[in-house]
Amino acid sequence: MIKLVDIHKSFGKQKVLNGLNLEIEDGKTTVIIGRSGGGKSVLLKHIIGLMRPDSGQVLVDGVDMTKLNDKELNEIRKKFGMLFQEAALFDSMNVGENVAFPLREHAKIKEKEIWEIVADRLRAVGLTGVEEKMPSELSGGMRKRVGLARAIALHPQIVLFDEPTTGLDPIMAEAINQLIIETQQNFNLTCVVISHDIQSIFRIGHKIAMLYEGDIIAYGTSEEIRASDNPVIVQFLAGSIEGPIRIM
Repeated sequence: MIKLVDIHKSFGKQKVLNGLNLEIEDGKTTVIIGRSGGGKSVLLKHIIGLMRPDSGQVLVDGVDMTKLNDKELNEIRKKFGMLFQEAALFDSMNVGENVAFPLREHAKIKEKEIWEIVADRLRAVGLTGVEEKMPSELSGGMRKRVGLARAIALHPQIVLFDEPTTGLDPIMAEAINQLIIETQQNFNLTCVVISHDIQSIFRIGHKIAMLYEGDIIAYGTSEEIRASDNPVIVQFLAGSIEGPIRIM
């Protein structure tokens, strides 16, 4: 479904993506790992078309997103949902209005159907009867659940997750992991997850990709990544200061 081919991206003299290649499997969860500031979020923005590469191709269902104009990009983005790191809810809207927002923007359906979908998506993430609550009344875990309900409101094919367990305690992090697994299965989604959470990546990922110095240096199943003898991966998974990854 998603294929990145020879992606290069620099900001001034800083090269962030350096000939990156990655193929993301349809109907699976791919977790992208790597050190902070290593380009993971930049990669995610390329996948959804919020950034264009300096060179290379970003193919979604065979369509090169780098060749599309703004109108065409907006159309193909309907295939995507995204859960931002802090959920990015609109504080001035209640929960129901937040989940309804993409439906009102992009779906030409009646108000009654909108609210049926809102209730269904909230139920899918384990929340009922919270439509009238404001984001400020919600815990961090609940905010992320609402963010996920909004991300799947339009029944996308692809959902992108930016650090979904950041800032959560271990129990709530596990609840979010389980929710990602169940949502991916129930809606048959292709999921791309950015994460530093070592426990989470092995819990939710069908495939794991390691981003290092602008390219994917390893890609495989949890078992293959755990068994890797690549010193970069060994150091990263161990959280060790000893190894080829330099502490800046």
